[in-house]
Amino acid sequence: MTLVRKFALLPLAAALLVSLAPTADAAVQRFDGRYTASYKGLSASARMTLTPARNGSWMYLLTVDHMLAKLSQATVFQDMGTQYRPLGGSDRSSYASIQRGVTTNYNWAAGQARWSGDVKPTRAGPVALRAGDMDALLINLALARDVPAGRPLSYRMIENGRARPMNYRVIGRERVTIAGRNYDATKVAQGGAEKQTIAWIVAGIPAPVRIVQRENGATTISLQMNSWSR
Repeated sequence: MTLVRKFALLPLAAALLVSLAPTADAAVQRFDGRYTASYKGLSASARMTLTPARNGSWMYLLTVDHMLAKLSQATVFQDMGTQYRPLGGSDRSSYASIQRGVTTNYNWAAGQARWSGDVKPTRAGPVALRAGDMDALLINLALARDVPAGRPLSYRMIENGRARPMNYRVIGRERVTIAGRNYDATKVAQGGAEKQTIAWIVAGIPAPVRIVQRENGATTISLQMNSWSR
């Protein structure tokens, strides 16, 4: 999915903590957001966290818990000031006895991204990298950064063995309530009638406060923030 396509368990976190030179930019801060989630009619709890990793890098983790399934996505990235550079990703899911896991490796020195694990050979890469490329999770952070600043909302997403443009547009404003407090949110959307993602962005909150994905007019995935903290 554009912003929240897949969910997963995270046994591969240690493999994602890639050694890098530390960054001088300190714009990224710790974040812990709690959400109510819905996936094709199933209700669950969800959590997004931003935590420091090694040598100035960060881990952005999304987890979704349901009694029948545990899902999560994780990305280790470097804050470049005006860009978030992905270094590695893990996308895993567990449903009953069925488990699936995909790991993404970004080799910026070689300019390539590759995928391993439960992935088709045609989706294993390599895909040529360009400056500014991000995965779906990092686009969440980019939207939270760029919408309040009035920046262009055009990105290139690297996912599932391919690269594609993701162009968002502002579609309105809406009042939202989080933990009993009201906020003014900007609504942005990407896609069209067949498949669309809508995100609600509040200035000062470093992740979308709501995300909805629709297919042919029906909501398939929804995340609604209940609370957040640093």
